[in-house]
Amino acid sequence: MMSKIRILQAIVAGLTYLLALLTKVVVSQKGRPHQQKSAEEEENERFGLSWRVAVEANNVCPWRTVPPRCYHHLQNYMCAGQYERDLNLVVEHILIYASQIQLSSDGMDAWILDVDDTCISNVSYYKAKRFGCEPFDSTIFKAWIMKGMCPANPAVRLLFNTLKERGFKLFLLTGRDQATLSAITTHNLHTQGFVGYQRLILRSPEYKGQGAVKYKSAIRKEIEREGYRIWGNVGDQWSDLQGECSGKRTFKLPNPMYFIS
Repeated sequence: MMSKIRILQAIVAGLTYLLALLTKVVVSQKGRPHQQKSAEEEENERFGLSWRVAVEANNVCPWRTVPPRCYHHLQNYMCAGQYERDLNLVVEHILIYASQIQLSSDGMDAWILDVDDTCISNVSYYKAKRFGCEPFDSTIFKAWIMKGMCPANPAVRLLFNTLKERGFKLFLLTGRDQATLSAITTHNLHTQGFVGYQRLILRSPEYKGQGAVKYKSAIRKEIEREGYRIWGNVGDQWSDLQGECSGKRTFKLPNPMYFIS
């Protein structure tokens, strides 16, 4: 009996020692200061934030690549949740606006949505390109598109479905080449839940070589000539929203990774 008591006492003593040791470890971890950023890192972070705000306000244009010192800021912005929060907020306000529109019975109330980095995302591609710090390579980007693996932006997919359910006619307007990318773009959109739009419009040969503003203006003008009323226009590039027949309201989604003129 006494031997069992001694064994029990030894076990209790051992557990007490381990608990005390664990407490010391936890306290020491709590008291350890967080690793401080260097002065250069802090300055680059501030510069990256200022640069991103200037880009989104269209005050830096045109530009070809993201400044290398912005890389860590953009990496954190695109991958740590803030980008998605910004998308969600924009879509929230689009839905508020859309809910106040009285649709006509003629079925001619329309909405324009861009495709790349609006409906579907290329963030995975740009992650490998240092979020735009590396020069754009059209051949490599086309190979990425041909995989048909661009995931949906969930907030925009919600917007798409809500507008469709309300009765808006949805036109998806992209600068992708019609001859080579029509089939894979259609497939990619459908697999990501973009089904039931009025028309997917890609760049046909007659618009080859034109800037995005001129090309998309011409397409929107054609849509209006058909009798449609464009209530809203959504895109990640200013060139999606500028020019003629841009719609009663335009909504810019965040994209600090590249610029299309």
